[in-house]
Amino acid sequence: MTSKLIKDYFREDKLPHIWCPGCGHGILMRSVAKAIDNLGLDKDNVCIVSGIGCSSRATGYMDFNTLHTTHGRALAFATGIKLARPELHVIVVTGDGDAAAIGGNHLIHASRRNIDITTVVFNNNIYGMTGGQYSPTTPTNEYGTTAPYGNIDKPFDIPKLAEAAGATYTARGTAYHANQLIKLIENGIKNRGFSLIEGISVCPTYYGRKNKKGSAVDMMNWLKNNAIDVKVASKLPEEKVKGKFLIGEFKNVTEPEYTDEYMKIIERNQKER
Repeated sequence: MTSKLIKDYFREDKLPHIWCPGCGHGILMRSVAKAIDNLGLDKDNVCIVSGIGCSSRATGYMDFNTLHTTHGRALAFATGIKLARPELHVIVVTGDGDAAAIGGNHLIHASRRNIDITTVVFNNNIYGMTGGQYSPTTPTNEYGTTAPYGNIDKPFDIPKLAEAAGATYTARGTAYHANQLIKLIENGIKNRGFSLIEGISVCPTYYGRKNKKGSAVDMMNWLKNNAIDVKVASKLPEEKVKGKFLIGEFKNVTEPEYTDEYMKIIERNQKER
């Protein structure tokens, strides 16, 4: 039997998806749909935008107003949509490379403007669709097809990057902690400003094989055993947190939103004519 969530929010004629067996992106995509469902949003008032990459396939499967754009430019297109139709709930689905490499400048300025866009980064630590190249979040010393001797770069912490640039909501969840991730995406959508939620995924095909991470189950268990909620971590001694990564809500503040401020300029100028 087709689940109600699939029937209501997905293009059934496009399923099953083509992500590799064990990929975590299906869980992350479902989390976005479930967050929208939990909030009771009218799907006609939701627009989901993606760029290029494994994560960006999601717009082809999700039954909303959707836009599949060019590599790294999802936030640029989403900004145009939000300015033209500020009443829409605009959600960007992007990957670690799409968001933080070729799209890094757009990420910084969308955060700086605090425009009301919710961005969900499907982070699998590698360029999966285009051949396993290392990405801005590939851990130091790990391997990709473009780092056959190990990656010497330091990885980006994408929520911290967005927060430093001005985002008013930042969070991180994982494909394993799906229920928490759904709630984080809900909170991001409710925030009147730029929201970034990083979803840590698993890529057993490229990242897993290249770095000997084991099966998809092994990689999911690694998420389970190495993620610590930021609220719990704050109460633990340093040695208990060392080597782990934080999940949960990092920033949630209220500041002027870009399209609201833009409309004030329009209204002021119309009155002065």
